[in-house]
Amino acid sequence: MAVELKNLTKRSENYSQWYNELVVKADLAEQSAVRGCMVIKPYGYAIWEKMQHELDRMFKETGHQNAYFPLLIPKSFFGREAEHVKGFAKECAVVTHYRLREAEGGGIEVDPDAKLEEELIVRPTSETIIWNTYKNWIKSYRDLPILCNQWANVMRWEMRTRLFLRTAEFLWQEGHTAHATEAEAVAEAQRMLGVYADFAENYMAVPVIKGVKSETERFAGAKDTYTIEAMMQDGKALQSGTSHFLGQNFAKSFDVQFIDQNNQLQYVWATSWGVSTRLMGALIMTHSDDNGLVLPPKLAPIQVVIVPIYKGDDQLKQIDAKVEGIVAKLRGMGISVKYDNADNKRPGFKFADYEVKGVPVRLVMGGRDLENNTIEVMRRDTLEKETRSCDGIEEYVQHLLDEIQQNVYQKALSYRNGRITSVDTYDEFKQKIEEGGFIMAHWDGTPETEAQIKEETKATIRCVPFDTYVEGDKEPGKCMVTGKPSKCRVLFARAY
Repeated sequence: MAVELKNLTKRSENYSQWYNELVVKADLAEQSAVRGCMVIKPYGYAIWEKMQHELDRMFKETGHQNAYFPLLIPKSFFGREAEHVKGFAKECAVVTHYRLREAEGGGIEVDPDAKLEEELIVRPTSETIIWNTYKNWIKSYRDLPILCNQWANVMRWEMRTRLFLRTAEFLWQEGHTAHATEAEAVAEAQRMLGVYADFAENYMAVPVIKGVKSETERFAGAKDTYTIEAMMQDGKALQSGTSHFLGQNFAKSFDVQFIDQNNQLQYVWATSWGVSTRLMGALIMTHSDDNGLVLPPKLAPIQVVIVPIYKGDDQLKQIDAKVEGIVAKLRGMGISVKYDNADNKRPGFKFADYEVKGVPVRLVMGGRDLENNTIEVMRRDTLEKETRSCDGIEEYVQHLLDEIQQNVYQKALSYRNGRITSVDTYDEFKQKIEEGGFIMAHWDGTPETEAQIKEETKATIRCVPFDTYVEGDKEPGKCMVTGKPSKCRVLFARAY
């Protein structure tokens, strides 16, 4: 069904409304009949599939294998790791019965005689069910490491939802690995964070800051949580991927031990890591403009669209014949192309439709182009148009796609770098946080000060960055709130 393409709210007027409208008008997703859950439409799912394909390839290149574990988890499993259950208890959907029956007054009702002996939790994450399984797989150091990944859906009962960014049910992947030593597990968690950063920057064209979370912000049950943080166009942060060093917490909770090379019984060391359809939100909010989506070519379902403008069937047949060779050659280069010669929509509608959907390159051929052996080229990132000869157009488009990929990344990088600020006083912090962006500031390392900052400014510590982004941010200083010693500056922002 066609959507209304006009009157997209401007980002500068209402960023939140612009985002919500764009998700719907670009045909990415819509609200479902189930509160808090979304329907991902074919075009939106095609983008997710490209993300999934590239990430899956990267996981397998680093030695991981895909597996699948149950959707339903016995409630008793969650009670075995105290911090884990504490972190997810308020978000769990619980299955209590296994049968319906006809109601006396008509309709159906839950059969009270079909109550489960033990309630089942719809997975909010899979550490518990997976580590219960790993107990059967791991006996000796020869069984390690286990490098598993799962593509799945999860349920977290969110009260306030927004398409892709925060929904009760969402799609994701979750890696769960088991190791013989602490060093191996830490290296794995950091390596996978590097994979996420590589994907974000080189495929999504989204610049990210890598770092470690504060104790308050880390994953429930983790010893350390590593994160990549991206800046959206409204200056807010979006956590775009996390990797967790779990220590031996889950191995001890589920009694997963192995005989090491010295014939000693040891607990296994663990990691978990994941990204979700929240990446779709990051993609939309990092690059898109007031005309619609701007997609990096590497993740665009349609990289090139060709639209004919013609008078009569005879001229259309001539354009068809001319375009056929261009399409074949582009596809031979591995470029996804759509030739839209359908007569049920006018060219102007098609232009607007493909523009709002973020197709990176649009080619247009009319009668005069046919005579002159030319074609109009428009790039979505800058909306610039030019007319070029059809000779060598395929190589030109291939180069243009690479240029667009780099341009959208550099534009996002310049924007982000221009909005990273270093402050020394709490008053300056309060002023700058209202302006949006990332703030590097000293913090005394205590949860009390962290909580005070969050309550008073709605800003959170996004991470302690691994790399240097502001001059002197790795040097010791004094906490901007308490004046107590601080080892280094940390990254603050308001966040989604």
